[in-house]
Amino acid sequence: MQAFGSQGIFRVGKQLFFLFCQGRLPKNSPQLRASTEFPHKKVQDLQGFTARYNVLFMPYPKTASVALASCRDYEKKCLEERLESLLAATGLAVRPGERILVKPNLVSGKNPLACTEPALAAAVCAYALDHDADVTVADSPAFGSAALVAEKTGLQSALAPLGLRVETLNEPASRGLSFSAQIGVSRKALEADRIFNLPRLKAHCQMRLSLAVKNLFGCVTGIRKAIAHSRYGECENRFEAMILDIGDMLPPSINLLDGVTCMHKTGPTDGEALELGFLALSENPVALDTCIAHMLGLEPRDLTLWAEAVERGIPGASLEDLCFPLEQPDAFPCDAFIVPHILKPVSFRPSRLALSALKRLCAHFR
Repeated sequence: MQAFGSQGIFRVGKQLFFLFCQGRLPKNSPQLRASTEFPHKKVQDLQGFTARYNVLFMPYPKTASVALASCRDYEKKCLEERLESLLAATGLAVRPGERILVKPNLVSGKNPLACTEPALAAAVCAYALDHDADVTVADSPAFGSAALVAEKTGLQSALAPLGLRVETLNEPASRGLSFSAQIGVSRKALEADRIFNLPRLKAHCQMRLSLAVKNLFGCVTGIRKAIAHSRYGECENRFEAMILDIGDMLPPSINLLDGVTCMHKTGPTDGEALELGFLALSENPVALDTCIAHMLGLEPRDLTLWAEAVERGIPGASLEDLCFPLEQPDAFPCDAFIVPHILKPVSFRPSRLALSALKRLCAHFR
């Protein structure tokens, strides 16, 4: 058997978790124990595991494709054309019968700019439905319900002609983290065949930026996200490690970042609009984030989540890992985008946890 480098080991660990979720891997197997030390660490006895579970492990390619395309507004035809070209450039497609979770960012109903653009989400859903996929649109806001936020931001209205309704990512399944802790991830996310991840390029008052990897944190159910902020926010790199761990647990993703109209200066809910006029797509959320951070003139030392990905050696965390099949990053000047310089603590105060619980309780009885 071919020797595996760090990229191969990374994918091996991820597939081990999929097998465990599907019930094909015994809970106490040595392979699972090795993988839960975590996917970026060494996994033992691959030859025996491969033979027993009939799995072909292929290392990630040395380069990760990030497709960039100009898009000046959210006009339906333009979005459809750009989506087709971005997917074709990266060799990605939705297969008939595939269970697709479309994962918008529905952080708050107070400001539509804080959330995924309804027209973009509708274009993605229409594409998936046209390819005979089984489509679910869902998120799990820390405050309130996904359906309520979707109504306030216009997402529900945009999806109505497609016969879709926004659901909440609930039904938590406990999953182990790399530092001997547990997190509740929605079964709807874990059981999808693929996640169509739809972040908007936003400044973030705690993380400096909110991009593709951070949006996947929304697959953690409800108030558990706020609890994770409080529990791990001030514990060295644990919050960043948790977010990357969650990405490892999830099914493969197609990550489409909205850089048409961004949120800058602060965020993730109350920043200012800035038009940059592009869309970016990659199957690797880390690679997509690396590309955007580079476009904004940032370094790993500026973004703790990126620094953690570099430390782990995750494919796509280095600019040298990336290739650009369409436009080059310098085709989209981002000098006007202002990132927060002074960050707030990642940890939430107890009062904010109580507010989260109250809002979710109120949303339940609406």
